[in-house]
Amino acid sequence: MSDSVLRVGLDLDGSLESLSNSMVDLATALSERGDLELRRFRTLSGPESPDEVRLSLRAFWAPWWRRSRGRAIDTMLAPVDVIHVAGLATPPTKNVPLLISVDDLRPLRAEKEHQRVVQLQRAVQRGAVLVVSSRAASHEVMSALRLERPEIVVVRPPVGHVEATREGTSLVVSVTGNTERFEALSKDFQAFVERHQTQLIVIASSAVAQRLRSSGVNATLVERRHAARALAQARCVVYISDGARFPSFAIAAFAAAVPTLARATDINRELLSGAASLIHDPNEAMDALEDLWVNEPRRAILVAAGLARAADFSPWTVASAYANLYTDVARRSRV
Repeated sequence: MSDSVLRVGLDLDGSLESLSNSMVDLATALSERGDLELRRFRTLSGPESPDEVRLSLRAFWAPWWRRSRGRAIDTMLAPVDVIHVAGLATPPTKNVPLLISVDDLRPLRAEKEHQRVVQLQRAVQRGAVLVVSSRAASHEVMSALRLERPEIVVVRPPVGHVEATREGTSLVVSVTGNTERFEALSKDFQAFVERHQTQLIVIASSAVAQRLRSSGVNATLVERRHAARALAQARCVVYISDGARFPSFAIAAFAAAVPTLARATDINRELLSGAASLIHDPNEAMDALEDLWVNEPRRAILVAAGLARAADFSPWTVASAYANLYTDVARRSRV
């Protein structure tokens, strides 16, 4: 580690959430600290600004990096003390410690998808440290990869700034996995919006949106890249997830001062409890939503709690946690 300032290589590919590129948000917040030096790069795409390093033969090495093989990334950068990646590429390093943020647990759960498991195991065997968003996620990653606790640390991902929603009138449902659960509730949601004379907006991946269109769901379907636009119209957010990803949209709803309803998965209980209305029994969903829609004191309590919770995930708060982690990992690598 240099005597004057910590030098960090940061991969801007592999955003941890859908409202913005969270790695770019993190890079901006880290730069504003002024106590470290960033080397920005992209493993799976070309540079988009003059301050990003162009990696020689990146397109050739990218498929190898998806398997945690190929040319060591630290040989392609100016000297750094630690490297942080968060996407599908987990390139090897020769002399520099590597941090890998793991947000999506779905590839670790799929019995037929072994590549991600092997990729991460291979990286850890070479000394990489995995960073997850919650204690619940750390337990699942440890089990899937058969790892010991020192190889995994918990740091919350950043959720970029969103504007406060003012006078939103729509019911916004975010579907992240568990599409069957949304389909089971879709008629109830449609009856709800008809009763309250509002509209139903559903945020989903393009594949799920196509599936919902084919099923005849009567809703405005919005792809994830336009999620912020939908959030600006929300009176309530319902966050439907399989519990495999960091609940970035729910956190964004907190920041936008929108009361939020979610299922009580392990990750949601850890990250959202006290700031969202969590349901344990699916049969409670519509009663809980009705209360969240009309109960103004309840709404006010959740809005205040949500704003306080969202501050824990601001890029500047997260940047502080990562700066401490970078320093610790870089120092330990020199021991």
